[in-house]
Amino acid sequence: MSIDQVLRQIDDWPAPEARVAVVGPKGIIAHRGAIEIKSQWASVSKLLTVFAILMAVQDEELSLDDLAGPAGATVRHLLAHTSGLPFEGEAPVARPGARRIYSNTGFDLLGNVVPEATGYSFDDYLRWQVLEPLRLEVDIVGRPSAGLSGSLLDMMVFAQELLTPTLLDPSRLRAATTVAFPGLAGIIPGLGRYDPCDWGLGFEIRDGKSPHWTGNQNSPATYGHFGGSGSFLWVDPDRQLAMCGLSGRDFDDEDWAMKFWPPLFDGVLSQVG
Repeated sequence: MSIDQVLRQIDDWPAPEARVAVVGPKGIIAHRGAIEIKSQWASVSKLLTVFAILMAVQDEELSLDDLAGPAGATVRHLLAHTSGLPFEGEAPVARPGARRIYSNTGFDLLGNVVPEATGYSFDDYLRWQVLEPLRLEVDIVGRPSAGLSGSLLDMMVFAQELLTPTLLDPSRLRAATTVAFPGLAGIIPGLGRYDPCDWGLGFEIRDGKSPHWTGNQNSPATYGHFGGSGSFLWVDPDRQLAMCGLSGRDFDDEDWAMKFWPPLFDGVLSQVG
């Protein structure tokens, strides 16, 4: 069975707007569904926010250890969901570095860090440093934690950038996709509690989590993110393969994604040498 045949699984998904793609270091390997229709990326947007922050760090306009957010927290804490801020809300519920608490608020605060460090608004900086160089026709329609709307084609281009970085130094991306503040337990919204709940700098890392939204054949080094809108993007660096998708159906709507995503990913990975 070919990868193209495996991707036909989405025709039976309870998500009529589903479209998916497989990407390698040299570009698109296969895709199915309409690739140019834009839709909400939801929390997959965080990965581009990460890129903007890391570009500012690379250009020495910002440091990961700069104070940001609650007292004692840094940019690194905000990126790694260890600032102590809750999922939503500005009142800390833990001290920085003590717990892995997935926080949209923490990511939104990164949008305030950028203008203070660079003199540009977050939206302008994201366009200048990430969207325009990669020629992404992505719309910024909301906050840094979940505010992008784009096509599957845009997501494919970004997936290839993760496999073969042209904007960030590869060593900096490797550091961002390595566990930050290891050993912390936490909850992934829509999935449940994990101990440990490994995360890099904005990139969720599969490691030993089970069950997981990626496939059983994904290596522990797999990193990426899914969004509440039914979007996803993962990179398996051991297989030098990425997958991304948009569905138009909420991730946690009757748990459909956890039923259909992992078998698709395993089917694709089984076709990779």
